[in-house]
Amino acid sequence: MTDTPRGDAPQQVVVIGAGAMGSQIGMACALAGYQVNVQDVSADSLTRAESTLRGLMERRVEKGRITAEEVADAFARLSFTTELDAVATEADLVIEAAVENLPVKQEIFRRLDALCPERTILASNSSSFVPSRIAEATQRPDRVINIHFFNPALVMKCVEVVRGPQTSAETLAAAVALVETLDKVPVVMQKEINGFIANRILDAIRTEAVFLLEGGYASITDIDVACRTALGHPKGPFELQDMTGLDIGYASKQGRFEESGDPAEAPSRSLSERVAAGHLGRKTGQGWYRYDTHGNLIGEA
Repeated sequence: MTDTPRGDAPQQVVVIGAGAMGSQIGMACALAGYQVNVQDVSADSLTRAESTLRGLMERRVEKGRITAEEVADAFARLSFTTELDAVATEADLVIEAAVENLPVKQEIFRRLDALCPERTILASNSSSFVPSRIAEATQRPDRVINIHFFNPALVMKCVEVVRGPQTSAETLAAAVALVETLDKVPVVMQKEINGFIANRILDAIRTEAVFLLEGGYASITDIDVACRTALGHPKGPFELQDMTGLDIGYASKQGRFEESGDPAEAPSRSLSERVAAGHLGRKTGQGWYRYDTHGNLIGEA
């Protein structure tokens, strides 16, 4: 991993949102040598994010994956703030990793468009909303792009880089350069489509898994076991949804349904019921499975 960003990559990075994705994206950028500000409206969220990141990095040091000096240098480049105005004015790149809600994202991008210098690239981590929908809120559609990390962002190598119909070649090149300096693999989409590549393929698997469950053909556990032991998947579709959050999967399905109008694209009954009940997976203690207070799987919900 480099400690000096490439000359064609942005230098000053702001990450909007201090959740699991936003905080880890910020840490990945700091480890690669970028000056990073992680911004969130909640001071408590920022405190939790920093504490969680320090715990993650301490474990990496203990396992010999990184040196204590490298971690200390990265944290020296990483700041946490509730003040968007102050950090946006210096940003070369902003990566939005806020809640999967289009009006919320559009309002964030509208504000960023007014605050950031003309040179600033505005990126979203969303896979639920394509760049053109977000760019509508700005006066710089040529500098709006999706840079979609996968969970957990510090570990997963793939990053989908998605250009909208008005995204410039220069913006695309800068986004790809950033991803490469993070020691990750950029996968470029030259044409936008909701869900992008990996999640569209994964969604087809999830849709079939729910069909088998709701039809009474097999249990949640047995479907997951089949995917792990027959198909070589590290996690079954239900286990993976619990890890990433059922609300994220629901938002992705709802976004595709709103775009296409096809009832087959809508969230399933089983998923909708769980999200409505607040059973969002491991982070709430229950999703398709139940978990103890330490996040260990207990059994089917």
